[in-house]
Amino acid sequence: MDTTISNVQLIRAEAVREGAGVMVHRTIGGPALRNFDPFLLLDHISSDDPNEYIAGFPSHPHRGFSTFTYMIDGLMKHQDSMGNSGTLSAGSAQWMKAASGIIHSEIPEQEEGLLRGFQLWINLPEAKKMTQPEYQEFSAHAFPIVETAEYRLKVLIGSYAKAQAPIEDSTTEVVYFDIQVKPGKQFHHVFPVGNSSFIYLFEGVGRTNSENTPTHSLVTLDAQENVLNFVAGPNGARMIVASGKPINEPIVRYGPFVMNTREQIDQAVRDFQTNDFVRNRAWVKRNES
Repeated sequence: MDTTISNVQLIRAEAVREGAGVMVHRTIGGPALRNFDPFLLLDHISSDDPNEYIAGFPSHPHRGFSTFTYMIDGLMKHQDSMGNSGTLSAGSAQWMKAASGIIHSEIPEQEEGLLRGFQLWINLPEAKKMTQPEYQEFSAHAFPIVETAEYRLKVLIGSYAKAQAPIEDSTTEVVYFDIQVKPGKQFHHVFPVGNSSFIYLFEGVGRTNSENTPTHSLVTLDAQENVLNFVAGPNGARMIVASGKPINEPIVRYGPFVMNTREQIDQAVRDFQTNDFVRNRAWVKRNES
C-alpha cells in the first residue's frame, strides 16, 4: 500500500519511458512522491525529437481514477473502447473519468515538431470508483484567461477570481492553472487549508516561498498554510499550479489500476483479462468545441 506525502518538498522531474517508448518527465508518481492525495501522477511531455514521442501510448486500460490531459504544443489523437475519438491540439484539454473501466489510446498526430503537454491522474473515492465512465473535451478558446500586469493565468479546472473553467471536479474540488509570470514579477495565492497543492515549473526559474525553484521541478506547499508566493526569474517563468481536497482513503495501485484494496486490484486484472472490463458499462460523453 502506498502512503501519501503531505510535507513541503522540491522534487526534480525524473525522465522515464512510458507507453511504447515515450519520454516523459515524472514528478508525482515517481520514487520521491508516490502519491499526493488526491493526485496520483503528473507526467510532462516536452520534446521536438520525434524519437521521444512518435510511438505514443497504444491501447491501455484505466480503472479507479480520472485523468486530465492538457496539450500545450502539438497534436495528440485519442480513441477509446466506447468508439469515441478526437484530436487534442495546442491549448485544448480532456478530462476523463475512467471509473469502472475504459480502454483508450493516445497517439501523436504529427511526425515532427514540438510536442508538449501534461497528464494528471486524480484519484476517485471508493464510492465512485465503479461508477460510469465519462469524459469532457474542450478546445483552447473554451478556457478563460485572467491577465494582470504581473501574470497571465489560464483556468483549466475550477475557478480563479471570477473566471470559471468549463471543467469542474466536485469530488475533490480540484483547481488547475497554467500561469505565465512575467520577468521579475510575482504570483501570490492562498489555497484552502488542508488541500494538497503544488506547482510544477516548466519554463524559466524562480523562487517559491523564498526557495530557489529550477526548471522541471515540482514544489508541494504546506497544507496548513497553503500560501503560494512565486517570483519569476529575469526571463519570466511558466508553471502548472494545482490544488485539491485529499480523499484520505487507502491507495493500492497496480499499473493503470488504482483501487482501495489488493482484492479490488486483483478483480480489475481479472476483468481486463476476461474481457469483462468495460462490457455493459454505460458511457457518458460531454463535449464542447
